[in-house]
Amino acid sequence: MSPADPPPETPENDPASAERAARRHELGHPDITEIEIGKTTHRVAEVQPMDVDGVRTMTVGTILWAVLAIALIPFWGTLREDGTQWWLWSALAGFGLGLIGIEYCRRRRNALEARQAARPSGGGRRRK
Repeated sequence: MSPADPPPETPENDPASAERAARRHELGHPDITEIEIGKTTHRVAEVQPMDVDGVRTMTVGTILWAVLAIALIPFWGTLREDGTQWWLWSALAGFGLGLIGIEYCRRRRNALEARQAARPSGGGRRRK
């Protein structure tokens, strides 16, 4: 390396590296708070809860239970001989409970959306 050559890029003098390090905090490293309880120090991340209504999760689970039940139907005789008919009944129960869960989550989502729409757009909480 001759004296006229620029110094090699290192994390200390690389502006792109500094920018990536600054962005890294924005993308997924939440602020950490340390709480001391007795002789133990706990690190707690400041994260916001996910805004998920559960409809998609319940739908995927219900579909999986239905596929399992349909896949077990051709093996009805074998299940009966082995005393494992409960596999099919469990899959059918999972499917039925999944349908109830989908409806519950849809109603909950709709109620939350209606509450959000009825809230004044001032941004803060109303005091009574």
